[in-house]
This record gives sequence, C-alpha cells and structure tokens, in this order.
Amino acid sequence: MDMGIAGRTALVCAASKGLGRGCAQALAAEGVNLTIVARTAETLEATAAEIRRQSGVEVKTVACDITTPAGRAAALAACPQPDILVNNAGGPPPGDFRNFTHEDWIRALESNMLTPIELIRATIDSMSARGYGRIVNITSSAVKAPIDVLGLSNGARSGLTGFVAGLARKVAPTGVTINNLLPGLFDTDRIAVTFEAQAKAQNISVDDARKQRMKTIPAGRFGNRDEFGRACAFLCSVHAGYITGQNWLIDGGAYPGTF
Repeated sequence: MDMGIAGRTALVCAASKGLGRGCAQALAAEGVNLTIVARTAETLEATAAEIRRQSGVEVKTVACDITTPAGRAAALAACPQPDILVNNAGGPPPGDFRNFTHEDWIRALESNMLTPIELIRATIDSMSARGYGRIVNITSSAVKAPIDVLGLSNGARSGLTGFVAGLARKVAPTGVTINNLLPGLFDTDRIAVTFEAQAKAQNISVDDARKQRMKTIPAGRFGNRDEFGRACAFLCSVHAGYITGQNWLIDGGAYPGTF
C-alpha cells in the first residue's frame, strides 16, 4: 500500500533505538524526510546513517533532551514545521508510589505529558494552516490497564491521553489527526527495566519474570519495533484521515477486555 506521504517531513522523538527508531524507519521507508532526536549523539548518528543507507531520505539529527525547553527549541529549530510529529520519551522509573517524591512526579509529568503537549502546541497551527498533519503519541498499554509498579507512567500518560481526547476533535476539521499508540510488551531496553523491577518485587530471576509475562500474551511473544513502526506509519498516512482521538492498543492480545 502506498501511504501517500512521500516527501513529507517528520519530527520523531527518542528515535535512536526502540519503538521510536521503528517509527522513524517505517516513515523513511515511505519516503518521509526525518529529523530524529535522542540524547546520545553517537547512537543517534549511527541510527541516522543506517536509515539514510536503507531509504535514501534526508535525515537530520538533534542530540538533545527533548524534555527540556532547550532540547525542544533545538529540535524545532531543525524542523520548525513538520507534517508529522511522533512524540516519544523514555518512561519514568518503576517503584512503590509511597517512595515517589514530588520531584519524581514533576519529572514524570514533564517527560510523558507536558513535553508532548508543548511540541503539539508548537506545530499544530502550521499543520492546520496547510490542511494536513499527523500527530502520534507513543504512550503505554498502562493507560488502558494500569501496571502497579509503573504509577508515575500510569498517571502522566493518562493525563496526556485526556488532553488529546479533547484537542483531536477540535482540530479534526483542519485535516490534522492526533492519535496515541499504546504498546504492550515489546522487546526493547525499556522492557528489561520493567522485568528487573518485577523480579526484585517477586524475588525471582529476570529470566523467570520474562517467562511469566510472556505467558500472559495470547500471541505467545513480545512485539518488535518494526511492526510497531508500521502501525505508526499507517496512522501518519493519507489513508488514516478518518481516524483521530483514538488509542491503538498493540499488545498481542494481552488486554482481556472487550472494549
């Protein structure tokens, strides 16, 4: 399927590895020129070089912390008017909410709620003026089914989800869509942190923690970044203009509910 987005521009956050990289690669495969952002310059440049080699599109890099005002300013200076915005940032650490400080909550909100909102605010009006825009927020399956050790993530990402629900309907007539992708268990660095916390809480090995969680997934495996990226590319395509304000759960069937 031709996604109809060749020649468009995209700003993809936290794109040097994991799910962000999967989204960047999938968009590049459709001919989208990229500005990719991550904290570690060496890893970011290696990813950019690989994407250029695979796709031939233009790939700009901005090594920065997107959760800071300076980082966002640098990213937007490199890509001030993207057609596509993929919001993504590493999740806050797991733990018992009794041990979270006020500062822990503020950091979680800055990373997983306020940073996406700031980037949306900076780009959405120009998208609306051009009559085309796609915003995809990578959140978490914890928005649908909270994970007890990820209280910081549960709260911050749910706040972003509520904000998007209202804004998406407001801008829909202008040709701009805003949707959220809710990953379940994907084989990324982030999953390792989650399993370490689970193993510690249950006094079991990390390998046993992985096996336990895999048994809860009807698909019988963890997801991979390539399939996640392709879902993102579809939401960014011309074919997804009638999809907005939605939360796409991509979890191999792990969520047991009907709705």
